[in-house]
Amino acid sequence: MVSHKEFEAAGKEPGLQVWRIENLDLKPVPKALHGSFYTGDAYLLLLTTAAPSHNIHMWLGDECSQDESGAAAIFATQLDDFLGGGPVQFREVQNCESTTFLGYFKSGIKYQKGGVASGFKHVVTNDMDVKRLLHVKGRRVIRATEVDLTWSSFNKGDCFIIDLGKDIYQWCGSECNRFERLKASEVAIDIRDNERNGRAKLQMVEEGEEPAKLTEVLGPKTAIAPSTPDDDKVDTGNKKKGVLYMISDASGSMKVTSVAPSSPFKQAMLSPEECYILDNGVDRNIFVWKGPKANVSERKAAMSAGQQFIKDKGYSNKTQIQVLPAGGETTLFKQFFSDWRDKDETTGPRKAYTIGRIAKVEQVPFDASSLHSNKAMAAQHGMVDDGKGKVQIWRVENGDNVPVDPSSYGQFFGGDCYLILYSYRQGSREQHIIYTWWVKQEVHSRKARRSEITPDELAASAFLTVRMDDSMGGAPVQVRVTQGQEPPHLMSLFQGKPMIIHSGGTSRKGGQSKAGGTRLFHIRQSSCRATRAVEVEPTASNLNTNDVFVLKSPKALYVWRGVGASDEEMTAAKHVVGFLGGTVTQVSEGKEPADFWSALGGKKDYQTSKSLQNTVQQPRLFGCSNKTGRLIVEEVPGDFTQSDLATDDVMILDTWDQLFLWVGKDANAEERNGAPKIAKDYVDSDPSGRKGLPITTIKQGAEPPTFTGWFQAWDPKMWDTDPLERIRARF
Repeated sequence: MVSHKEFEAAGKEPGLQVWRIENLDLKPVPKALHGSFYTGDAYLLLLTTAAPSHNIHMWLGDECSQDESGAAAIFATQLDDFLGGGPVQFREVQNCESTTFLGYFKSGIKYQKGGVASGFKHVVTNDMDVKRLLHVKGRRVIRATEVDLTWSSFNKGDCFIIDLGKDIYQWCGSECNRFERLKASEVAIDIRDNERNGRAKLQMVEEGEEPAKLTEVLGPKTAIAPSTPDDDKVDTGNKKKGVLYMISDASGSMKVTSVAPSSPFKQAMLSPEECYILDNGVDRNIFVWKGPKANVSERKAAMSAGQQFIKDKGYSNKTQIQVLPAGGETTLFKQFFSDWRDKDETTGPRKAYTIGRIAKVEQVPFDASSLHSNKAMAAQHGMVDDGKGKVQIWRVENGDNVPVDPSSYGQFFGGDCYLILYSYRQGSREQHIIYTWWVKQEVHSRKARRSEITPDELAASAFLTVRMDDSMGGAPVQVRVTQGQEPPHLMSLFQGKPMIIHSGGTSRKGGQSKAGGTRLFHIRQSSCRATRAVEVEPTASNLNTNDVFVLKSPKALYVWRGVGASDEEMTAAKHVVGFLGGTVTQVSEGKEPADFWSALGGKKDYQTSKSLQNTVQQPRLFGCSNKTGRLIVEEVPGDFTQSDLATDDVMILDTWDQLFLWVGKDANAEERNGAPKIAKDYVDSDPSGRKGLPITTIKQGAEPPTFTGWFQAWDPKMWDTDPLERIRARF
């Protein structure tokens, strides 16, 4: 077996590892630059989940050489071999990446000009000597592509980022829409926080109001081009038919025999002794399935067989290839079979793993198309270690930072703003991260309590963060965190204790005592094993069959365990109980006493979808938009959240046994009228043959618990304030 020195640390820890092919060798890319790709290069990526299972991606830039793409393919095969042949392998091409790949980079992908050959290196520096122009496109999948630094690159319909190192300008064309501005802001914030370690100034610029600094860099302004329609996107709404072939002698002169001319297929058609190609070329997808008992040379040649097949068929070189071992099949592959069943290989009686969304997946190797566990996202957001370093926490009070009593570390109150300094050793050096945590302004809590932080405190927190950063020589990484969006690393700092978030109140003397008479805490474990307890409105509709809840009323204290809850969530409940105090009554879902319901103001419907308890299919979210002039459907990659619901679109949430159509309040008439037909076509054309599913249409602001339960810590007041204003506050 061929091994490479880079493989020695490969796949040992959950998270994302990225290498670039340099002079036909592998060179690691620093974490802060994950998601940035040179278009003249080829890359190898490895995602490892906590289970563990692995995804290997080779990514090819538009201008990368034949030699580099060949080297990437060889390294991918060697890495697959090194990890025992169990990973799923993907071939990714610039601008046509798989949803799995895109899900690793929620704040967007950046394409930079050049590559190894022209001397461009991946280095994180505090070097402020940068001059580049990025063209940002996309609503669900965000791509920022470097273009020539000249006015002729601009157009009225898009956002552009003029990155000058110390200053980053987000320029918005007069015809670009709100949701695109929002997404472009996420890219700009990501450049500031990751590439510049938080040390750059962000400014929003409207077309026609450009500051002098921009004309200095770009020259006198010329006429801006009108907006351009997007390229013809592949319509992901209707998966067309597939064809199934058996491959023989893939390592010699490959022969291909047709097994079934059109989907849906039967699982029994796949013999464990053989390798197969599922041809979905009309959608630019090819799957190669490796039978567990097929001969070794054939299994190793799977990726090259896929590439040969694309050539023989004359398909576009942008076609994606997925190589799947038995047991590691992706959702996309399984949906071509009408009777697909995964083997029930659970590790013991408890569920193996939760994949960042609510669906609990029993199987281990689970469904690789949804491996964007929060841990994977964490790789990008700096999951630097296991959180066992030194933690110090301050509260912002009267413009200064006041130390929080270490005995209450892990408790966060909505009426406070916090600075958290985390220090850890990396090799011989001490490294630091400063987290600033606050509650989104629209999360109001009960009127009796000091319910929210003031704008002054928010401004003070920014000033204090900079002051702390300066006092440490400008070395720390700064991370701004709003309640509900805590990165896994922050949640892991409290070593086995859950992070407890109170909807209001303050940790100041006497601030907790006025808490409301009845309180409800929602406890959920994330995919990287960290647990969070969030205080929610005490009403029965907030319960969820997959989780644990702690309910305190003036008369009693209950711990409610949903059918799909884990032991770890029950353990976390003890910490919440310890804080609230009182004699606890354990309640199992379905056996609640009458007093339990009356404390919650009566029994109501809540999220009990059976598909949440034992599903193998991950929920999927799609946006339907005609912003480009025709109605297109696009999947939201990665772990979706409530903020992925675009208020100017219609969204489709597919939870396998039913479909929801969510209508944003700013969606236009064509989207509203066209979406129900798309939803019906989407189900009817599903290769697995599931027809006639219930389709529920929901209006923004009137979401039932059967819908909101698919999103963690759903916030009914999220849209009371303008999302653009909220993101501006982070500038």
